[in-house]
Amino acid sequence: MERKPFSISIAKPGQGQVNEDAAIAKAGMIAVSDGAGGGGLYADLWSAYLLEKLPDEPITTFEKLDSWLDGIWETFYNRCEEQAKKEGGLVLNKFYDEGSFATLAAVWKNDKFCRWISYGDSVVFHYNMRTGILEHSFTKLIDFNNPPYLINCKDPLNNEGFRCGEFKIDNDSVVFCATDALAHFVIMCYEISKCNLYGEELAEAVNAGTKVSACINAATAKPLDFKTKVIRKLCRCSPYNTKFENYINKLLENRFIVLDDYSFSMF
Repeated sequence: MERKPFSISIAKPGQGQVNEDAAIAKAGMIAVSDGAGGGGLYADLWSAYLLEKLPDEPITTFEKLDSWLDGIWETFYNRCEEQAKKEGGLVLNKFYDEGSFATLAAVWKNDKFCRWISYGDSVVFHYNMRTGILEHSFTKLIDFNNPPYLINCKDPLNNEGFRCGEFKIDNDSVVFCATDALAHFVIMCYEISKCNLYGEELAEAVNAGTKVSACINAATAKPLDFKTKVIRKLCRCSPYNTKFENYINKLLENRFIVLDDYSFSMF
């Protein structure tokens, strides 16, 4: 499905908080980053900086990701160090101790393939409108309960947090990436729509008794048509109208999704 790439990123609805996510879309590349505000400082700046500095050519190995990060972190660190000094000793010490944290999911596209990487729990997706098959970069639904691997502006990467691969695409392909809350919703709805294949995985995630378990229970009780109510809905969103915000608010109302910042980018 040929369309102009677009990206959307919104803060937690109704909370009056800074959006710590970032999303980008341009010819040949889409990406999202989830700035993790639970630790460190300047998560919103770090997520935006990572996307701003992404190369036009695919990152294809952990070593290339590590080399790329090694070439960009210092400028960001120095800039935020100066800011922290202006804000005072406690802020500066926190920045020295913890740095800044974010996830990353990025896709580079050519005519027949999409090369992707992920680090943390932001997810890359490929859905084929003809076959109805969804591929993604994540592991299992229950793993959204685990603390994600995070890219830090001052600490080495962990190769266990890195995933990469490629999707073979055609004219019926929809490729997108999303930060964790929206990504969980997409995977959850797909697995519910194919519960004969994913029954054990869904049960495992429900039995974990977490906040996302409640989302699975709600969505199982009132399942959505995946192609129409998830993929087509996302395809029709635009950064120039409120369709995405309205869609998220409806999902929150139905308790299908947890409260978070929400970001996605789509080819």
